[in-house]
Amino acid sequence: MEVKPPERKSVVEVTVIGCWGAYPKKNEATSGYLVEIGGTKILLDCGSGVLSRLQNHCSLEELDAVVITHTHADHTADLYSLEFAILILTQIGKRARPLDVYVYCGNPDTLAFGFPDYVRVHPIRIGEPVAIGTARLEFSENVHDVPCCAVRLITETGKTFVYSGDTGYCQAMIDISKSADVLLIESSFYDWQKGRMDGHLTAGEAGKIAALAGARQMVLTHFPHYGDLEQLVQEASRQYDGLIRLACCDMKIRI
Repeated sequence: MEVKPPERKSVVEVTVIGCWGAYPKKNEATSGYLVEIGGTKILLDCGSGVLSRLQNHCSLEELDAVVITHTHADHTADLYSLEFAILILTQIGKRARPLDVYVYCGNPDTLAFGFPDYVRVHPIRIGEPVAIGTARLEFSENVHDVPCCAVRLITETGKTFVYSGDTGYCQAMIDISKSADVLLIESSFYDWQKGRMDGHLTAGEAGKIAALAGARQMVLTHFPHYGDLEQLVQEASRQYDGLIRLACCDMKIRI
């Protein structure tokens, strides 16, 4: 009697490539998250150290698209090196198609991309969803000191993954996170720092967003380089009673 392998219930796999704010911890990376769905591979943000670590999980020949939430260096530092990699891989016959890069910024024409035949740059516009493979991506405007967006990825089966990008507390972040299966959300500050800097969340604020949105679980990311990160979980849990995890390099999140 033939025994069939169990069906894989998870249709989305997110790999944390980097999770630090501002600059990477030794041998790690700032913001970068690989989303794999139905054979499609999408990189969300491409910060410092991401390009090297990404290749532990995905060859650059396989990468289908990159989504950039905003143009701060800790989310884009490796982006132009990636462009050169795509150029070289194409020239030596290892890659057969351009890379699609979706960017949220004031004017994409001001970005320093130089090889449009190899990297196709597309502006992200709020209210205009993007289809990448079988996934639908929606966007909302964040509170930040440069244009920045959150990303909601929805599968054909209705599974939902939300990535906050960088943001201060706002209703738009709650709205885009509604009923998310997983909310990957920045936690740049401890609660004692609330109000000291605009455009970022404390752990407690992140927890409040997850609670009001009814997210099924949350993963904290974009960490400070000081203090005890476990305290972030404790502070978020005062607002949200669901599953809370800390992101870490090479972490797998299955939905």
